[in-house]
Order: sequence, then structure tokens, then C-alpha cells
Amino acid sequence: MIDRKAEVILSALGFNDEELSILLIDDERMAALNEEYRGKAGPTNVLSFSMREGEFGDVTPLLGDVVISVETAFREASEAGISLDERLSQLLVHGILHLVDYDHERSEADAEIMEAKSLELLRLIELNPQLPAF
Repeated sequence: MIDRKAEVILSALGFNDEELSILLIDDERMAALNEEYRGKAGPTNVLSFSMREGEFGDVTPLLGDVVISVETAFREASEAGISLDERLSQLLVHGILHLVDYDHERSEADAEIMEAKSLELLRLIELNPQLPAF
């Protein structure tokens, strides 16, 4: 199911021919990745690793990897009163948007743009019209 959602998201963003890797992992593995690649202790909910950066970034059809901690997603879903599937959708959208150069940390304006695009994409893959962006 998550692969179909990813296809819908990529298509809506105009990335019909690109490939994406999605990894669903536990908190222990996520904490290790978060420490290694971001220098931050503990697990996070989603990480994105772009294959479009660097010298040969324009020659691969692979956008990159979206890595989601299912344990963290489950806790966050419970706290927010939404289903795990809905939370995974939020995180998938968020991760993919980072791969295609949306970044909520650059500025307030960029955060607003990313939130609007997130909502637009969530409405394509989730039935709950009240589901927030992230």
C-alpha cells in the first residue's frame, strides 16, 4: 500500500520516471542513522537521503531513500489520535518532499510552501479530509 501511495505522490509532483526506496525500520536502527548522518542522538520519525546531490546526481533515475521509524510513527499516531497508516502517509509525503528540494527549515515562507504542498498530496492518498500535514 505504501508503494502505491508513493507512486501517486511522485506522479503528482511530476516525477513519473524516477525511483524511490522506502525503508520501514525500528527506533534502534533509526537512532543509529540519525546519529551517523545528522549528529543527533535518539530516533527521529523520518529521514531522507537524496541521490540527486553531488557530481553525478543528474544521471540517476533514483531520487533517493525515505527511511521511516515505524515505532516512532506508531507513538506519534497514538498521541495525535490518528491511525498508524495516516501517520505513515504524513511521513512519506514529508520525506519525498525533502527529496525533491522542499525544505521547511530554510525559512518561514518555505515552511508554509511545504505545508501547503503536503496537504495537497495528503488529500490524494488519504480519505481523512481533516488530516494535518505533519
